[in-house]
Amino acid sequence: MKKTILFSLLAFLFLLACNKTAFTGRKQLNIFPASEINQMSFAEYKSFLSENKPVTTGKDVDMVRRLGNDLKAAVEVYYKSKGLQNELKNFAWEFNVIDDPNTVNAFCMPGGKVVVYTGIIKVAQTEDALAVVMGHEIAHALANHGNERMSQGVVAQLGMTSLQVALAQKPAQTREMLLAAAGVGTQVGVLLPFSRKHESEADEIGLYLMAMAGYDPNAAAPFWERMNKSGGARPPEFLSTHPDPSRRSERLRQLVPKARGYAIKYPVPGSSRNK
Repeated sequence: MKKTILFSLLAFLFLLACNKTAFTGRKQLNIFPASEINQMSFAEYKSFLSENKPVTTGKDVDMVRRLGNDLKAAVEVYYKSKGLQNELKNFAWEFNVIDDPNTVNAFCMPGGKVVVYTGIIKVAQTEDALAVVMGHEIAHALANHGNERMSQGVVAQLGMTSLQVALAQKPAQTREMLLAAAGVGTQVGVLLPFSRKHESEADEIGLYLMAMAGYDPNAAAPFWERMNKSGGARPPEFLSTHPDPSRRSERLRQLVPKARGYAIKYPVPGSSRNK
């Protein structure tokens, strides 16, 4: 009976709060205003950086910020071409590096707050491959995957449809849900990591963004193959719910011509690679 009620509630909410992702047109449930999710995200990002001091100078920092600005420029060009500039009004982009060679990870919280660990920079090896990583993570934020998972989790686990109510009544659990929804890596047993559907969608969008920004989309498949091997018999936690490696590589290679088409159709003159 409870499952039936929950299913009916989710179906009703889906009809009320159905959105489409900008690049793929996939329908999704986002019941929270982006402004609310982002405000919470920014606070958590600030808290994260206070506990995990970012590197402020050096070649890794310069590279991450340069790539970040190039990808940001690609986002703005594409959204402007589609008349979707308002969807970016709540973004406050920031790109930081955490010096931890043993952590092979990166994430982008809602609103464009990016963290890249030096461990994944080492695996990336090249700027093109790092653009794969950062494009993928930025794509999660652009596609509102955090809001979508947060919406599903709050309804399913807390039985609430108001973020304010969830924060007021269960602040710690709601905070953990946001961090998990953003892919920060917090293990709370409330939400599953990004679904394979989300990961595949982020792969696709990220490939388009990096190509528009002037980076080589052919770097994507080899990078994910290196990532899969980097953990030996046990791949990094970063890959726990990512698509099957062989299928992922095949799909990414198939998408390269389409990504190059995006680069031609939506050129980004401001990118450091396109100057």
